[in-house]
Parts: sequence; structure tokens; C-alpha cells
Amino acid sequence: MNIPANLKYTMTHEWVRREADGSVVVGITDHAQEELGDLVFIELPAVGRKLAQGEACAVVESVKAASDIYAPVDGEIVAANDAVTAAPESINGDAYANWLFKLRPSNQGDVDKLMDARGYAKSIGS
Repeated sequence: MNIPANLKYTMTHEWVRREADGSVVVGITDHAQEELGDLVFIELPAVGRKLAQGEACAVVESVKAASDIYAPVDGEIVAANDAVTAAPESINGDAYANWLFKLRPSNQGDVDKLMDARGYAKSIGS
């Protein structure tokens, strides 16, 4: 199971990467895409949408199930990755290279409170 050490993680299987401009990039983990199976549809949040931590803001659908994606921290959507809506299967190919959206956190300290790779691995029994 691929769990990069440089990322932060949520209990709901999102990964989070800090960007130089203060925003964070959000995607789903390798574990999540593996559990879902072949992705066939992705709905992303609109740029400018303000989110609360834990709020459902996107949907990924596979041949097996649909799953909500949750905001890892409070903030505002600053970008959505249209490339993954056009090719959802790209996430199955590399979950960490294919992000879903970028968020500008309301409080940068909230990102620090997310799980590290070791904590996430433990949470999924890996």
C-alpha cells in the first residue's frame, strides 16, 4: 500500500499536500481508490465555495459504489481539477498524482492536526 510520508491524511481517506502559496491540494488515498474499484464519475466542488472541516464537498463513483469526499479543514476552494472529471480512471492509475481540488485553509494550523503517514497506516490496519 502506497502511503507517502510527505502528505497528511484524514480518517475519511483524503490526502492533503501543502503548496508554496499556502493552499493545500486534496485527493483520495491509494487505499480509498483500491476499496472503491474502477472510478467512472467524479463531481468536484465549485471554485469559491467555502467549506467547513468534515463537510461533504465532492463525490467519486465507481462501478461498485459512490462515496462522498470531505473537506479536510475549513477553507475556500481555489481550484478544481477538471482533468480527473474527464478521466476518473486516472486516480486508479496514481491516486497521489491526480488531485481533486485545492483549498485555501482558514487556519494553517488545522493542517498540522491531520494524521501523518504512520497514523494513517495504523488507521487502515496497514
